[in-house]
Amino acid sequence: MRSKTVLALFLWLCVALPALSQPVMDVDNQRQWMGELIWKTPKSISYEVENTGDEPLLIKELHASCGCVSVVGPKDSIPAGGKAMISAVYDAATLGTFYREIAVWTNASEEPTYLVFEGRVVLTPSEVDYDADFPIDLGGIRMSTNVIEFDDVNKGDRPVAELRVLNLKKEDFTPQLMHIPAYLSVEYYPQVIQGGRVGKVRLTLDSEKLMMDGLNQSSLYMARYEGDKVGTDNEVILSAVLLPSFKDLTASEMERAPRILLTDGLDTVQAELTLQPAESKFWKRGGSKVSKTVTVENEGEEELNISAVQVFNPAVSVSLGNRVIPPHGKEKLKVTVDTKALVGTKSRPRLILISNDPRNAKTLLGINIEE
Repeated sequence: MRSKTVLALFLWLCVALPALSQPVMDVDNQRQWMGELIWKTPKSISYEVENTGDEPLLIKELHASCGCVSVVGPKDSIPAGGKAMISAVYDAATLGTFYREIAVWTNASEEPTYLVFEGRVVLTPSEVDYDADFPIDLGGIRMSTNVIEFDDVNKGDRPVAELRVLNLKKEDFTPQLMHIPAYLSVEYYPQVIQGGRVGKVRLTLDSEKLMMDGLNQSSLYMARYEGDKVGTDNEVILSAVLLPSFKDLTASEMERAPRILLTDGLDTVQAELTLQPAESKFWKRGGSKVSKTVTVENEGEEELNISAVQVFNPAVSVSLGNRVIPPHGKEKLKVTVDTKALVGTKSRPRLILISNDPRNAKTLLGINIEE
């Protein structure tokens, strides 16, 4: 009798113990308020999902309660203790208050978990934060940005960016960008924006038409009225960084390839360089320029060839002694910023180095001026 009891207990443990190990989905801020949205101006929302269990969490399906919502989540399983994001975009195409749900099916439960967001869509924005959503004021016409950036573009890519335009006038507004370069195509939705409403300008980059590797920059201009002139007030800065192609390199060539590294306190190839005016000799003499020197190293077994040194902002200037750096060699890169010329400019003070390092063909260096 005792042996049967022990056997039954053993069998129960074999079934019960695996069941105790399972994934658990925990959602931060499961119900969110989106506030007041402008009609036909899509807005995104995100939910952080954490697996607080001890087995991988797999998100099997995501279903929104309305076709007006597009939702994406992690494709791979979330390990125990790991986190991931579920993001949704609401099209805001219907006026009035809204309540939307996203059903999340996982391997943690047979029942879905519901993520909720709600808010209100308005025709004429009354409580919209213009400075946050449409900070660029053109006088009755406001834009979401005046800087369009296409980073890390490969030959053959056709990336898309959007510029939102708010018409605060009573009369209709016809958006029109001037001085469009050959490598950019522009579409307007709608072609005429009624008073109090929002439109979109969709910009598509044709990378095949870019003239060179590295930074390609152009200035576009939003016409505020028929016959408008170009100027800094209505300028939109466009930049595209085309990366060199290394698709024909063999495995052995990759192994011996040059490897670029920035040192002197910069431990990554996408670093932030802080300039301190008080330490600059130009500044001490009453000037407006501040500079700093960093070291460019080649940790590879082949020559490092820096084909381009380019700046995003004209207030930044750079000098590099030798653009061909031997294996395990070093060169000094001097960065100078004219702080007076920096005032009022649109583009962030940054520079890039384009090289034949197949792992980091573009080395991006952001610049901060310490007060």
